[in-house]
Amino acid sequence: MRGPNVSRAGPGATGPVLQVKGLGRDYAMGSETVHALRAVDLAVARNEYVAIMGPSGSGKSTLMNILGCLESPSRGEYRLNGRLVSGLTDAELAHIRNREIGFVFQTFNLLARATALRNVELPLVYAGVRNDERRRRAAETLRRVQLGDRMQHRPNELSGGQRQRVAIARALVTGPALLLADEPTGNLDTRTGEEVLALFDELHAEGQTIVVVTHEAGVAAHARRRVVLRDGAVESDDGPRPVTVAALAAGSRGAQSEERRT
Repeated sequence: MRGPNVSRAGPGATGPVLQVKGLGRDYAMGSETVHALRAVDLAVARNEYVAIMGPSGSGKSTLMNILGCLESPSRGEYRLNGRLVSGLTDAELAHIRNREIGFVFQTFNLLARATALRNVELPLVYAGVRNDERRRRAAETLRRVQLGDRMQHRPNELSGGQRQRVAIARALVTGPALLLADEPTGNLDTRTGEEVLALFDELHAEGQTIVVVTHEAGVAAHARRRVVLRDGAVESDDGPRPVTVAALAAGSRGAQSEERRT
């Protein structure tokens, strides 16, 4: 699977894609204050594949929302691609979400009446890309996720796995610095979920930085690093792990398949 440069910062960029220091998030619950995150420190390098795990109430959803610029921290700082984003205005955060972050959700979040092509075009519409260019890029990205023959199909005409591939294509079409996935196989059966995770493996092999938020050990096993949260703090971080023999074999099969197509 071959596609455009997935990192907006370019191949010569240095420094982590994301870095948080002393990150905290509090919520007022009546007369009490809930500390959802407590002084979290985390850095994710370019081309890392990280799984963030933890039990219910551990703070992983809150951390995902902050990393995705969907909400702001109560304290601490967050840098994305070297830019300090904690404390930016809603309009500035919306611009960063559109250009720098690709979201993949458990529930797909596709427009029911729009074709696969139109769904993938949407981030480019918001970015102001002209019509012919956004159609070309959306079609190229759908082919990249093996949906070149499903561009004119609507979500109800696609399987669950195909809908998630459309969602992944939509997340990739802007060439984001970070692919952020929230329980990406939660609505899929085991076999289809493994197919989606294999696609993530391929994207990582191409250079995409991926952060997956999950409670499933099988999903986290695909990542090269696992960060576990508990009670709003980092309980463990096993650091980057080497690529397995199985992953290398899968990459080799993908490369051979690509050669046969070209």
